[in-house]
Amino acid sequence: MTLLLTRGDLEAVLDPEACIDALREGFRQGVPIAGQRVRTDLPFPGTATALIPGLLPGVPAYTVKVNAKFPAARPALRGVICLHSGADGELLALLDSATVTAWRTGLAAALGTHVLAGRGDVVGVIGAGAQAELMVRGLAVLRPRSALVVQDTSADRAAEFAARHGGRVVSSATELAAAADIVLSATWSREPLLHLRDTRPGQHFTSLGADEPGKAELAADLLEAALLVVDDRALTARVGMLRAADATLGEVTRSEHPGRTTDTDLTVYAPVGMPWQDLALAWTAYGRAEREGIGQRVDLLA
Repeated sequence: MTLLLTRGDLEAVLDPEACIDALREGFRQGVPIAGQRVRTDLPFPGTATALIPGLLPGVPAYTVKVNAKFPAARPALRGVICLHSGADGELLALLDSATVTAWRTGLAAALGTHVLAGRGDVVGVIGAGAQAELMVRGLAVLRPRSALVVQDTSADRAAEFAARHGGRVVSSATELAAAADIVLSATWSREPLLHLRDTRPGQHFTSLGADEPGKAELAADLLEAALLVVDDRALTARVGMLRAADATLGEVTRSEHPGRTTDTDLTVYAPVGMPWQDLALAWTAYGRAEREGIGQRVDLLA
């Protein structure tokens, strides 16, 4: 029997603090086999992506994720995550990938932001979507903030996001960067939203818009001037990051790289998302759903 976990089921069992703990442990341990990310354009206005295999030491299971990305759709991402037993390949669960991806991407980004950011406590959000929602929720678990500023191409979406989180709306990315100590961006932009001239010493930038070829939220001069940290060097290089990374978040977490060393360092975290992160959240969700009797059992072999 396979456990089917919908978005509603996942939102009932996922907890930001528990998920951040699972992700932190994954960065600390590293993974036994490098993950693969396969992406292709489609003869439609979207792309198809698969991430395999999601593996973590001590977890007797693995994941395979298949996603469709259609930027003009809502939600823009649709797909499934298959959670398989490592013992015999049994399909333990099918999970909504849009929910798991938003949670693992946003919370891993929040963790990377917390590890690298300085002491400033004004947070700015560019792109008020699902991943930004989880970044803000996750960062609130890890550190206090004094204020929140929000910018989005949709004024209504920005206003709704600001109202949910007690923030205020600004009209441009540059205005936001002038106000914020920590800038979180999660957009589809293919043109830089911010350049080095828009920054000041000590700021931190987390960019989720570097996960596909051609996407670029931060300009080359900003990346060159900053300490650039990624989640995986090989995957980041394949999607066309403008320069080689200085470190991975795993290296910083394991104290193999110092990360930020002064209050004036300019830091950037630019993850692309790794298969083991899908497993970290899928396994967490599956375990709690099993314990609490949440989800629907289906027999795919019937």
